[in-house]
Amino acid sequence: MQPEPPDRAADPPEDPAAMPRPVPRGPCARPLPANPYAQSRRAGPFTVIEVSGEIDMATADFVAEHLDAATAPARPDVLVDLRGVTFFDCSGLRLLCRAETRARERGGQLRIVSDLPRMRRLLRAAGLLNRFPPLAELPPPRRPESGPPQPPPP
Repeated sequence: MQPEPPDRAADPPEDPAAMPRPVPRGPCARPLPANPYAQSRRAGPFTVIEVSGEIDMATADFVAEHLDAATAPARPDVLVDLRGVTFFDCSGLRLLCRAETRARERGGQLRIVSDLPRMRRLLRAAGLLNRFPPLAELPPPRRPESGPPQPPPP
């Protein structure tokens, strides 16, 4: 996807190749360190990965580390928040497809959150809009199921 002129952000403060790499950890052991392009957090039953900046071949590995950690456990429920993304190309799409396949293989799901028209256009052009219908905002955390009704006390 070619960026529209106002969509293009300023270059990141440092060269991504020169930045220290976060060390992936076991599933849900500890959050990965934040980097200029991705940070992970828990929100109820979801793992939310907030992605920002320009996601291309040079920066995709920063996002991949968070996606890999989030899709490692059984039945992952991952939300990839792309609302802070200023540029996204086929490297980012490849990451999403790989992570969504991995989540599905483990009995979970991966969804994206984006209210950006350019993201919808990119997904449509790539034939991925049905696979990744974007949510406009993060869904509220689900309440735990209460189980079967209890009989009233005598």
